[in-house]
Amino acid sequence: MAITVYFVRHGQTYLNRYHRVQGWSDAPLTAQGQADAKRTGKILSAVDFDYLFSSDLARTMETARLLLAASNNAKVKAPTPAPAFREEFFGFFEGLDSAMLTNFLGAETGFDNFADMFSKLGPDTLKDRVAAADPYKDAENHVQFWNRVSKGLDHLRALPDGSTAVVVSHGVTIRSLAEHYGYHTTESVKNGSMTRLTLTPTDTHVDFYNQLELPE
Repeated sequence: MAITVYFVRHGQTYLNRYHRVQGWSDAPLTAQGQADAKRTGKILSAVDFDYLFSSDLARTMETARLLLAASNNAKVKAPTPAPAFREEFFGFFEGLDSAMLTNFLGAETGFDNFADMFSKLGPDTLKDRVAAADPYKDAENHVQFWNRVSKGLDHLRALPDGSTAVVVSHGVTIRSLAEHYGYHTTESVKNGSMTRLTLTPTDTHVDFYNQLELPE
């Protein structure tokens, strides 16, 4: 009586390669990013998944199409867009060099890299800090983020019992899900990695996080 969901981070993009903040902004997959997607698709050929969802941003949709082609899955014809699983929206800071964002947000509190700031503050506090600093007030705070993502989780929970789904999403979104449901980590989510959640009507369990191969 549960739903199994494999959350996959999209393949590397040019903005990833250049260490730019990439929320709702988009960039094409690099050659490495295409390889990330195909590699993960081949790995997921061992998983008889029933559904393939993807954030509606271009980088995730491209990853999902490449993943599906490599998986040889006969059940799914195309990925279904799922805007609920978009990345955090960084507002004014979209496209900024990540080191500059860290300096802007973390200088007063002594943080000198984004990963350290993320780990020490936690994803929700960091979302609120980004939102408070945005002069245009467009960036998502943690309440806005979870209102959106929770709708996507509700949709997954409503799938037929015993279903297996793959969701192509984003680094902050996947790490936020893991942290929110009790998996505390200092690891950033790798491009093409898999994080598996088991969903029941009343519980969410993180089975594994940030894996490039399926655990035995």
